[in-house]
Amino acid sequence: MATEGARDRTAGAPVELRRPGRDEWDVWYGNLIRAFGGVPESAEEFALWRTLTPHGRSIGAWDGDECVGTAGAFAFRLTVPGGALVPAAGVTMVSVAATHRRRGVLTSMMRRQLDDVREWGEPLAVLTASEPAIYGRFGYGCGTFNISAVIDTVRTRLSVPPGTDAVRLRYADPAEVLDACEAVYAALVPGRPGMVARLPGWERLALLDPEGQRGGASPIQCVVAERDGEVTGYARFRVKPEWGPGGFDGEVRLLGLSALDPASDAALWRFLFGIDLTATLTVRTRPVDDAWQFMVSDFRRCRVTPKDSLYVRLVEVGTALEARTYQAPVDVVVEVEDAFCPWNAGRWRLSGDAKGAVCSRTGDPAELALSVRELGAAYLGGVSLAALAGAGRVRELRRGALAEAAVAFGATVQPWLPHGF
Repeated sequence: MATEGARDRTAGAPVELRRPGRDEWDVWYGNLIRAFGGVPESAEEFALWRTLTPHGRSIGAWDGDECVGTAGAFAFRLTVPGGALVPAAGVTMVSVAATHRRRGVLTSMMRRQLDDVREWGEPLAVLTASEPAIYGRFGYGCGTFNISAVIDTVRTRLSVPPGTDAVRLRYADPAEVLDACEAVYAALVPGRPGMVARLPGWERLALLDPEGQRGGASPIQCVVAERDGEVTGYARFRVKPEWGPGGFDGEVRLLGLSALDPASDAALWRFLFGIDLTATLTVRTRPVDDAWQFMVSDFRRCRVTPKDSLYVRLVEVGTALEARTYQAPVDVVVEVEDAFCPWNAGRWRLSGDAKGAVCSRTGDPAELALSVRELGAAYLGGVSLAALAGAGRVRELRRGALAEAAVAFGATVQPWLPHGF
């Protein structure tokens, strides 16, 4: 660690960007942990992230011997409207030491990283933002939202679909059924934009269970749904026992739930609503159109809160727009502003429908104008181009072009990222 005197002497010197070697990972990751408050992770979590970190896709900013900035990029495959899995850089582990703020360190890392992503042939970059205000200037737009809820399960009931009673539920050791649960997740990935095909090793994140993160609740519990002996869904959760003046007041904390069909989904939610000695079900990071919201007897007692989730950046506009399909026929010339990745700037003709699309440069007059940030926000179908136009972020240059494009860019289901990275 450099001394304060050394920092003073080098305050005006440029910071060097380079890929950290494997023997430098602990220092590199330590800068990240410090930037996020400095609370140490459990040994198990630290070891897992050491394994999962994309060393050859990471960037370190160095001031002499001191690491003062970090950034990484997982090699993901992201579901887009139409079901295709598109290569996407999962931007992660971004930090700048507090001693080196406002010196251009973040901008230089973002510049290098997007150049790398383009060289790797990945048309998209995505991230989840600890501070949402940071990434718009680099062309990232919020493309997915999720919801959290605190549900009063004493005064709220579920109306479940036919077939729910035929689903068998059983408790299972989370590790013993991990493969079956991952198979359920994998089957759902192509059906919802924003989901990420999990890389090898990522399934182990669901089993991390350090006592310090339980907040007084139980270790992770797991219930699986079955039909004809096959696992059709699962729920992972904790239970926090509580007693008040009126009796039991326990809380169920949902960690993850996936199901292959409405009956299995409903059976799992009904189980969570009915766990003995509990009065509250707390859920986080659920899709905006999650089905339980349309089964509850009293939505007002669910205290639903939306939150921004996945930010999307088109690294190669033409390739990215060709990779997805469109809900309705569209033929529109879009003028894209992109100061940070100027190879995207200019006019593009997008022609597509539910079967596919072509997007290429054109000299024809523009019919819509927007920045790459707005294009990223609308890309997965969860943010309407018409809504962005209402905010002054999209300009219609040909009458009718906005309505045509807004309908085409929509998606059948809301995009959703189930977990962070």
